Amino acid sequence: MNSIKKYLAEFIGTFVLVFVACGTACTVGCDAANGAGYVITALAFGLVIVAMAYSIGNVSGCHINPAVSIAMLVSKKLSVVDFLGYIVAQFAGAIAGAGVLKYVFSVDGAVDKTGGLGSNALFQGDILASIIIEILLTFIFVIAILGVTSKVENGSVAGLVIGGALTLVHLIGIGLTGTSVNPARSFGPALLAGGEALSNVWVFIVAPLVGGVIAAVVYKFLASKKD
Repeated sequence: MNSIKKYLAEFIGTFVLVFVACGTACTVGCDAANGAGYVITALAFGLVIVAMAYSIGNVSGCHINPAVSIAMLVSKKLSVVDFLGYIVAQFAGAIAGAGVLKYVFSVDGAVDKTGGLGSNALFQGDILASIIIEILLTFIFVIAILGVTSKVENGSVAGLVIGGALTLVHLIGIGLTGTSVNPARSFGPALLAGGEALSNVWVFIVAPLVGGVIAAVVYKFLASKKD
């Protein structure tokens, strides 16, 4: 039963992330001519994490991101069974969130200013550059999570730090790839948007997972007591 509760929490958290944060991007737009949209969207992603961290964090740890879950798996803070359960729940939540967005923006007069439910796009059409960008952004985000959650006494501020870190990577990443750092968040909107977003979504699944693993390995080395 406890595992089911954790998976349900991850489903809810990822649903809220996609519906609210990607929905914000759809509403305000994130094009170069609308710079304020960058900041508003970045804040939306960060604030969702803060809200979810202090609501479901005590249930599942509030990963709501396969890149975070794989880092926890590598760090031996998550079992293989729970890792698989979290991944399924996260992807299901993201698809459900994107499904609601698709319905909302199908209403007459509603305009999705991203043109793809907030899905990600390759930087200048370059696959390698996009992979590098996403690995780096995910590394920065996940290593911040590993650091702040490494001490119990940080529990009261962990949600704020993690939300701030996600806002930070979005401030630069939105103008590059739209910022994924989260395979589930990318897959849900891409699946429902289809077309080019779906054909390129593998980049935004693979790169964040690689970034999460690298962050876990690097943090383990940095935090090691041995010289």
